[in-house]
This record gives sequence, C-alpha cells and structure tokens, in this order.
Amino acid sequence: MRLFGRMYDATLRAAQHRHAQWYLAVNSVAEATFFPIPPDVMLIPMTLAQPDKWWRLAALTTVTSVFGGFLGYLIGYYLLDVALPIIDDWGYRGAYDTAVGWFEHYGFWAILAAGFTPIPFKVFTISAGAAQMQLLPFVVGAVIGRGGRFFLVAAAMRWFGPRFEPQLKRYVDVLGWATLGAIVIGVGIWKA
Repeated sequence: MRLFGRMYDATLRAAQHRHAQWYLAVNSVAEATFFPIPPDVMLIPMTLAQPDKWWRLAALTTVTSVFGGFLGYLIGYYLLDVALPIIDDWGYRGAYDTAVGWFEHYGFWAILAAGFTPIPFKVFTISAGAAQMQLLPFVVGAVIGRGGRFFLVAAAMRWFGPRFEPQLKRYVDVLGWATLGAIVIGVGIWKA
C-alpha cells in the first residue's frame, strides 16, 4: 500500500504552491500552541522543492514557531485552568508535569532543549507560562532552540536532500508505517 508515498508526492506538489509559505507559517504557529503536526513535515519537502530558499524557509519557520510559542506561553500563564483539561484529554499530562519541573529547575536551558526534542513544543510553551518563567529567557531560548533545529533541518535538506531524496522516496512507505507503528506502541506503553 503506497499511502505514505502518495502523501509524500502530494506534499512535494503542495510545497511548490504559491501559498505554501503561508501554510508553513500557520502550521508553525499552530504546532506551538495546539496542533499535533510539527512544521518539519512541511519544511522538509518545501526545502527539497525550493533548495535555494532554504534559509528563508528556516527563518520563517523559526519566527512563526517562536510567535506560536509565545501564544502557548500566554495560554499557560493566563488560561492554565482551561488548558489543563485539554492537556489531560490529549494524554500529555505526564509530559506537561515533567516540563513544568524542568522549567522550575533549569528555566532557559529547558526551553532551549525543548526546541530539539520530539516532545511536542506546545507542552513546553504552555508549561513555561504555567511555571511563570521570565519572558526574555523564554523567547531567547525558543529562538535559539527552534532556530537551531529548523536551520539544521533546512540546511541538511538543501545540501544532502537531492542525494537522499531517491532513497527517501523509495522507502517512504516503510518509514511511514514503521513510524506510525512506533507511535502506537509508544502510546500503548505510555498509557499502560
């Protein structure tokens, strides 16, 4: 079944759409507050489709993700009572509690590291607001962490993507199903 292959091809076509950068920006803001799909899913094919714009795409993703992170911070700071039931419903309570502990102990370093972790960024942004982390270290850490991640991803796609893409296209379905299986197993273990 070529489900992920068809999705990959569709994503590459969409990456060349004249509004693709707007979609990337909206996804980046949304992912840092409530949306489950990381911006890398759009950044990678967009960089493959337009390798000469890698730095611009990385910068756009960074700026909009940090802005979304600021919105997540505000949610945690002002609307925690509303956000906690949603965090519980989505099954992120354990990650949220861990993130709050990190902010209480490590502050700036926690948000910096959050930019690179596979844990959804929204967990960290809302937790930082809930822990009432100082805003300037939060923003600086988010810029460095998210920027480091997105510039690294975009640069790798710019320089290595054309050589890597044939193998990615060949094995995208295997990788997609393996990732989906790992997520299902991980959620099952986490909930057990």
